[in-house]
Amino acid sequence: MKDTWYSLPVPPSASASQWNAILATATRLIDPQASFQKFACGDTVIDAAVNVLTDLANQGWCLKVDADSLSIQPPSTETDPIAEKERVRRQELLKRDEQLSTPSVQRFIKRMEQPREYGGTFVSIFKLMRDGRELASTLASTGATAKAINPYIQFISSDDRCKYTGFRLLEIWRYFRHTWTNQSTSIPGRRMPFLVRDKAAPFHPVIGIAALGSAIVQIRERDNWIGWQPQKLLKHLNDKPDAGWAKWLLNRLNEGLNEIYLDDLIEDGLYWPTLWEEPSDDGIEKLRKEATVRRRDHNRFARRSDFKAPKAYDDTDVWAERARSDLFRSKRCLVLAELLTAKQALSPYLLPIPTRTGLRDALYDDKAQQAVSTILRRAKAEAIGTEIADLTVCGALPPYNHLIGGKLVSMLAVSPTVIREYHKRYSNYASQIASSLAGRPIKRRSNLVYVGTTSLYGSNSSQYNRLRLPSDILQARDNITFKKLGRSRSFGTSHLSNETVEALVKLAEESQTGARINSIFGEGVNPKFRKIRVAFDLLRWPSEELLRHRRPRLIYGVSLVDNLLPYLLGVDKEPHYLFRHTMTDDTRLIIDWWYERWLSKRILSDEVLESIQRHSLDRPVRHGARVALPDKPDNSDG
Repeated sequence: MKDTWYSLPVPPSASASQWNAILATATRLIDPQASFQKFACGDTVIDAAVNVLTDLANQGWCLKVDADSLSIQPPSTETDPIAEKERVRRQELLKRDEQLSTPSVQRFIKRMEQPREYGGTFVSIFKLMRDGRELASTLASTGATAKAINPYIQFISSDDRCKYTGFRLLEIWRYFRHTWTNQSTSIPGRRMPFLVRDKAAPFHPVIGIAALGSAIVQIRERDNWIGWQPQKLLKHLNDKPDAGWAKWLLNRLNEGLNEIYLDDLIEDGLYWPTLWEEPSDDGIEKLRKEATVRRRDHNRFARRSDFKAPKAYDDTDVWAERARSDLFRSKRCLVLAELLTAKQALSPYLLPIPTRTGLRDALYDDKAQQAVSTILRRAKAEAIGTEIADLTVCGALPPYNHLIGGKLVSMLAVSPTVIREYHKRYSNYASQIASSLAGRPIKRRSNLVYVGTTSLYGSNSSQYNRLRLPSDILQARDNITFKKLGRSRSFGTSHLSNETVEALVKLAEESQTGARINSIFGEGVNPKFRKIRVAFDLLRWPSEELLRHRRPRLIYGVSLVDNLLPYLLGVDKEPHYLFRHTMTDDTRLIIDWWYERWLSKRILSDEVLESIQRHSLDRPVRHGARVALPDKPDNSDG
């Protein structure tokens, strides 16, 4: 079904000659036989506009030039799931191949594939791929047993190396990530990559790769399912008001105050202890004005070098200095004003003693309802970066992918072993934002209780669909299930090339209008994305439509506890895991289940075994786990 046409008006800053150059580019792009290369003429408006139009045309958008006007139409969505999957795949490959064409990536791939001596033998990344003919032969003789495939998890830290090849584990992970259909991107925040390897074969080849990362802040489908959307919590409190929730609201306010550095605000007369007991409109307004002034000064004078992650996370002096910076003084004033406003609205109903009746009465007051929403938003912000994570990468490599190895990697990614590693890695980690607001190290709880992920395509995912670990496998209280929550809004920049993104960022940075975005951690979510929005606004082109890449993905969620919402909000102090999270034989139990449920059935298929055998390590190497560079699509050299 075809979408509507959207007008792309003349940018306010564009001269007649600039607009004519943009129209000339659009006219050439309309010709399906034309081959048009991007260029950089040095004019930021033309460069940004031409790059955008070229990318969109390559992605299947239609252009229309009528006299001096320009319009664009998004690509039609295929009704046939197979055709739609192929459309999305073609679009994803454009961005991936752009990345693989960069000289630095090509040098990395070549280095990993180049034989070198290690441990008395010559090794390369090919040693970490399993030969398909050998694997098929072994499966035929031994069946679905550890003698054929014997998986284990290998977690990765920055400098860890493979003892069989000498490669850094991160480089091994990075190489195999480049075999995915979509480009490899770095995600800010927490990142815990790991390999699943096979000790049944020499050099322990890689079965699959995965990574847990900081969760995306806003996912409507996930937030609705968890239940921490304000409207859902307000409905719950209306339906079942009790003194426990009333007490929780007051506790959250007091905890919020305790995590704000106040020394300088007291010194400057912006805060005094009795203000918390009796919040005043005047005191709140002073804090808001101070926040505005300090944010303006930050935008004018801030340097990124001043906001690097501290070397000593437990050094209180470092955090106190950071708290006094213009950026975090501004944020502290805003947070304090929010808390005072919420306290002002709730106090008449919940003080001196929080009761069920007081909470019920508060929910009839619009300002008190807004206060509840503020408290909930802050509770969510604390948990979303620490106790829920996204499975940002997850899958099996050839030839293991023919054996449903992706399901094995997925199940291992939500195992007690992974939960323990996550807690071990981040339990002593000081939150940069919270510590910068508090002026001292703030360490959040790091109990992984929810894992989210998405499919690559909008149709059912063969890897996650109906994937569950039955309760009896880990003696759990319930099944561990990858639950389908809905489809994403297909919003982002994955359809824009790096060249286009940089051209838009440059346009935004050179503009003297709007708020300055310094790309400093703490300013806000995804500064580059916000700059792109600014650039589209400068062009007067519809950012909401142009940033919709039309590639929705299925959203999945895995709850690892049976008290998800109460724990995430801090009502419950401990997570109630569905399984005994201290168990040490969990990976073996999951692997045995994979043998029984999937592997034993797959090896009965001659077609599957034939597919496995095609992945040969004979030279020239034609193996599906080898990165196929755009300029060498057949990987014909060995």
